[in-house]
Amino acid sequence: MTDQDRLHPLRPLLKNWVWERGRVGTRYLDCVDGEIKFDDGKKSRFAAEKYFYVPLDKDREADDASAEGPAIQEAALARFLRAAQLGKPEEAGSVAEVQRAVQDCVDLGLYSAYQSEARQAFTRYAQEPMFEDEIRAAVIDEIRRIYVGMREQLALYDFSVLYGLPLPLLINETPFIDWRVHASPALPFVSLPLGPYCLLVGGPSGRKSRSGPVVWKPAATMGPLKDHNRRIAEHARLWLVATTDDQLIAAQSRLAVAMESRQEDAKP
Repeated sequence: MTDQDRLHPLRPLLKNWVWERGRVGTRYLDCVDGEIKFDDGKKSRFAAEKYFYVPLDKDREADDASAEGPAIQEAALARFLRAAQLGKPEEAGSVAEVQRAVQDCVDLGLYSAYQSEARQAFTRYAQEPMFEDEIRAAVIDEIRRIYVGMREQLALYDFSVLYGLPLPLLINETPFIDWRVHASPALPFVSLPLGPYCLLVGGPSGRKSRSGPVVWKPAATMGPLKDHNRRIAEHARLWLVATTDDQLIAAQSRLAVAMESRQEDAKP
């Protein structure tokens, strides 16, 4: 499969942001050049960055060259994501199918989360007197040291699907948010936007084995996660997807200020 044919790992989620109002496509902010653009069709071609896959199973061979990404059950995941966006839990599948779909979402979220760290590690190790296979192994070890334990921890979390949100959510190339680390004060949650009006939220359960059933909750507010869109917009580095131009215009203004500031800092 060529790079042009390979679909972006987050495409299952991005399909919930596809417009079907006359034109079919996705409205997004290109964070590289600061322009608001429209991507025709349903393939999310604007999300074209290359991913580096690191298996996060505790006992799995760390450098499995044959694997290109997490093993996702695509049909069940698509059904779950559509049900979340429509606010129809009865259409999401069986209890076991929903639990598996949530795990797939977590795996995709973590997959996107470590890409920046992997790129930085490749750049750092490339400065060392190392062969390519040694660099690759070092990067894999570095990512696994951080994320294998996190994945095991999240496997025991209780997850809820908040649906029917009053305001549309944004999504970027790293949409998994660990509020335990990236909020001040810290919050005991992790989250992943599933669609413009639905959010997956996980919190500690206290269990030592097996996760509980996924809870579906209609949500009139974002509650303690009210800063979700602000965080997603501020941490977008490649692209930012929204359902309204107003959201993108606001983000575009903030991006322009940040770009001007970086340019000023770069001046001698």
